Amino acid sequence: MITKGLIEKLFQAASIQRWNDHARPTEFAEIDKQAHKMIIAYTIAKFQEEENPGCVNWIHLIEGGIFELLHRVIVTDIKPPIFHKIMKEKGKELNEWVFAQLDDDISPVKGNFKETFLRYFQDTHFAPFEKKILHAAHYLATNWEFQIIYQSNKFLYDIEKTKQEIESQIEYHIDLTGVQKILLHRNIAGFISLCGQLRFQQRWAQTPRIPKTSVLGHMLIVAILSYFCSRELGACAKRMYNNFFASLFHDLPEVLTRDIVSPVKRSIKGLEELIKEYEIIEANNRIFPLIPEKWHSEMRYFMFDEFENKIFQNDSVIKGLSAEDLNNQYNQDRFNPLDGQMLKACDDFAAFLEASFSIKYGIKPEALESAKRNIYQKYRQKHLTIGDMDFIMLFDYFN
Repeated sequence: MITKGLIEKLFQAASIQRWNDHARPTEFAEIDKQAHKMIIAYTIAKFQEEENPGCVNWIHLIEGGIFELLHRVIVTDIKPPIFHKIMKEKGKELNEWVFAQLDDDISPVKGNFKETFLRYFQDTHFAPFEKKILHAAHYLATNWEFQIIYQSNKFLYDIEKTKQEIESQIEYHIDLTGVQKILLHRNIAGFISLCGQLRFQQRWAQTPRIPKTSVLGHMLIVAILSYFCSRELGACAKRMYNNFFASLFHDLPEVLTRDIVSPVKRSIKGLEELIKEYEIIEANNRIFPLIPEKWHSEMRYFMFDEFENKIFQNDSVIKGLSAEDLNNQYNQDRFNPLDGQMLKACDDFAAFLEASFSIKYGIKPEALESAKRNIYQKYRQKHLTIGDMDFIMLFDYFN
């Protein structure tokens, strides 16, 4: 079961400001950093698997990213240098305190989520390779931010020390092929940077809102929601992988077109289809040349027709399947299943949350109140169920 407290903890990361003791040309939110980190982790892991097929446990990688985000939300007031010192000397005690803060929120989640969460932080022998990939991705994402921060803070005391510490951590992970590729190959570095740019694109750009969320952060929230829903469904490993990463990349073409709000897309007949067509053309011209050709098929599976239930069988994509078909006939890794309709529901729910939290904080223009009302009514009528869970229950937490 997905709890209200767990959803609130995830969304809290949108309000956590990074580098807030530095001069910042723009705001840096924790949710954006974590989203960029997971995109980089995917990239590193793909390169590692090219070198050694099957070396990455993708579920451990996905869950590790979620665990680390939740951990970060709880300890957000502790500055990184102090945090690392505390973890080195009092890590066990700090982790136990974090677990106590999260216990009520994570205990009801299916799939031994709580037990795996505890093991991830308590057992140094659990998922060591996935932890290393996430650690490398963490510092590469931090360094991407720091390149922007550094230009405005060269006058600050200790800024060079910060620079050296980040570079030292990246160098520590240079044995990972994926890290080498990101540092040395212009194309894949361009892909990482292009994804990072989505933190500068605000959701609901024409509407006052608190907290502001970016397209990049929104994609991670949808990805994590889809992971929890996949757990509710009892999804196979490949289905869970597809649902998470399809969600994480579903708005990537918006780096080329910007976030065009739904009312504008639907204002003129055929405009939405035209925009989608343009996104495909631009993605083929500007995104796919940046990543290895071996990845193109999977990335197209994630990014195009992303809200269709589909499988991959006999070298072709079969779309338009019902949720019952996916659950009863195709919930096996060999079918490469993807719950597009569920991803759409998570995408709408994330938009509903963005409106709801702003209204709760007192910033409630008509556009937000109308969007919240319309999305709620849409799912009230749908009666969408995910496993044993009525999806409208999630909306009712915040309605």
